[in-house]
Amino acid sequence: MSDMQKTLQQEVTLSGIGLHTGKEVKLTIKPAKENTGFVFVRTDLEGQPHVEADVNYVVATERGTTLEKLGVKINTCEHVLAALVGCDIDNAILEMDASEPPILDGSSKFFVEAIESVGVVEQSIAREYFVVKEVLSYSDPVTGSEITIIPSDHYEVTTMVDFGTKVLGTQNATLKNISEFKEEISSARTFSFLHELEMLLDHGLIKGGDISNAIVYVDKDLTTETTEKLKKAFGKDHVSIRPNGILDNLTLNYPNEAARHKLLDVIGDLALTGVKIKGKVIANKPGHFVNTQFAKKLNRQWKLQKKKNVPEFDLTKEPVFDINGIMKLMPHRPPFLLIDKILELSDSHVVGLKNVTMNEPFFVGHFPKEPVMPGVLQVEALAQTGGILVLASVPDPENYSTYFIKIDKVKFKRKVVPGDTMIFKIELIEPIRRGIVHMQGYGYVGDTVAVEAELMAQVAKNKID
Repeated sequence: MSDMQKTLQQEVTLSGIGLHTGKEVKLTIKPAKENTGFVFVRTDLEGQPHVEADVNYVVATERGTTLEKLGVKINTCEHVLAALVGCDIDNAILEMDASEPPILDGSSKFFVEAIESVGVVEQSIAREYFVVKEVLSYSDPVTGSEITIIPSDHYEVTTMVDFGTKVLGTQNATLKNISEFKEEISSARTFSFLHELEMLLDHGLIKGGDISNAIVYVDKDLTTETTEKLKKAFGKDHVSIRPNGILDNLTLNYPNEAARHKLLDVIGDLALTGVKIKGKVIANKPGHFVNTQFAKKLNRQWKLQKKKNVPEFDLTKEPVFDINGIMKLMPHRPPFLLIDKILELSDSHVVGLKNVTMNEPFFVGHFPKEPVMPGVLQVEALAQTGGILVLASVPDPENYSTYFIKIDKVKFKRKVVPGDTMIFKIELIEPIRRGIVHMQGYGYVGDTVAVEAELMAQVAKNKID
């Protein structure tokens, strides 16, 4: 799949009733510009308020995931969100004239078909990923539910369900690649147990429910009283149990349809993380509460990862410039050459590396009993890395030098000592104009920022004798 952001080619509308509210609703899914994400819009309310698909707006998780922002609610958002993720969409506006998307057949199938009917277009900005680098998990001691994510180079999900009933048994489902969502997961419908269904009917919930949009596993005797209640609720003259233990008027799409629907819910709830995920999710007895708590954890971890902004690189790859290449560009020489190699280089950024060893001459005096790399030399190393960004862009770098004209917002956050490897990342704050270069630089040791600074330099042609 492409790594560019995507949206719908044109808008598409679906109508139906909400599962829990029982209200008629028209949902129009519209294209959205880059970096919009998924945003619900309540067209039935004054001012047409927006509710972003953000896990921090989750206020309820019973029988579905409910978002609320400034008093505006969106109920049961997970099925349409799963469809958007499954169709590889990044940005969409979801306009609704009620609080709950249509339940349709209880799956994501019709949302997927609607999106595919209008097509998907690639946008001009690359998509961002939350790349899982360590095992993360969340467990609920009350229910025994647990979700774990481990590093993977793509998004995959496995679910395991066991409700302790013979009628459903133990089920597993796996989605190896999100490109398989339509065929493997999208038509898996929501389900309930008969004892839950009775409770929901008694409390006036699932007003839009029907035997055709929810699998009902019969885990108790179907008494005459219960049968009459179901016939009235679903408008049926006859209600009975199929041999496989579900209520009639429905044929299972898959023997493990319950586990597949739980997987669909996991994808929909984790869409609230707000970013594409590269990682393998393993969910044991998932539910909306544990799914959204885990999404909150992923959201916090992603924001922390963004804040650190640690550059990723492969040390086994050939550098853009080794030390010989650097010396062809830069006039600096040992002991004042403070970059060992350049790992990445573009028109707007550069990433360099320095291995700090005990043989550095400055450790002789700074300090004999506690060697620490001087902060001013860390800033100089940032500047030299930025110099590569500038000099690599001219055809005759040997005829140019860069000179500091301003240093601002310098912070030292960690001591740099012998044995550390420093990674320097420099990005242009604005395009180079009239030889003036304005850059933001960070120096990292591991995943920790050791130094940061805003740098300004003048590129000048050398005087030639």
